[in-house]
Amino acid sequence: MSTRVTIIDYGVGNILSVRGAFDHCGAENVTTSDLSEIEKAERLVLPGVGAFGDCVGEMRAAGLVEPVLRFVQTGRPLLGICVGMQMLLDDSEEFGRHEGLGLIPGSVVAIPQTGADGQPHRVPHMGWNRLIVDPSRSGALLDGIDENAWVYFVHSFTAFPDDPSCRLADADYNGRKIAAVIGRGNVMGCQFHPEKSGEAGLSIIRNFLRI
Repeated sequence: MSTRVTIIDYGVGNILSVRGAFDHCGAENVTTSDLSEIEKAERLVLPGVGAFGDCVGEMRAAGLVEPVLRFVQTGRPLLGICVGMQMLLDDSEEFGRHEGLGLIPGSVVAIPQTGADGQPHRVPHMGWNRLIVDPSRSGALLDGIDENAWVYFVHSFTAFPDDPSCRLADADYNGRKIAAVIGRGNVMGCQFHPEKSGEAGLSIIRNFLRI
């Protein structure tokens, strides 16, 4: 089975660390902003860090949105990471409303400033947290991942897919449910950074390379 993966470089994202993790997992990877490379890819990775609007803006300025949408229509797998995952949804309220890729219906909203008990907590949600995996809908990306695996998050906004079945795994942040992994068909995403999440993150990357 081929382990070729194409990482989209649009000037925003942890390109080096993502590429390093895929290298470690034995992938033959290409990092590119070339439209033809994206359209002929076997599988795509969409990284992202920073503000949603900036990331989407850079994608649009580079002319990458339509090639990504055409790629998804072929049924080949796409993985979004951190803000790259958030961009899979319809829109985000971060610093105003910004339109996403619309591949998974839903919105990105601010993490509440308090826990479920009403007590203030730190935002961004940053550091290690446990996954809450629902085995009934976890899918191939989470195959073999422990239901309470530790992974590394850094984010102030959280995804809310319209269809709860698109939430493949969550995390609990002081009683607030955080969408940790989402998926719909061949489109999937991790809010946390698998490239910084130790063996659990590397296992998720290996799973993506098998899809």
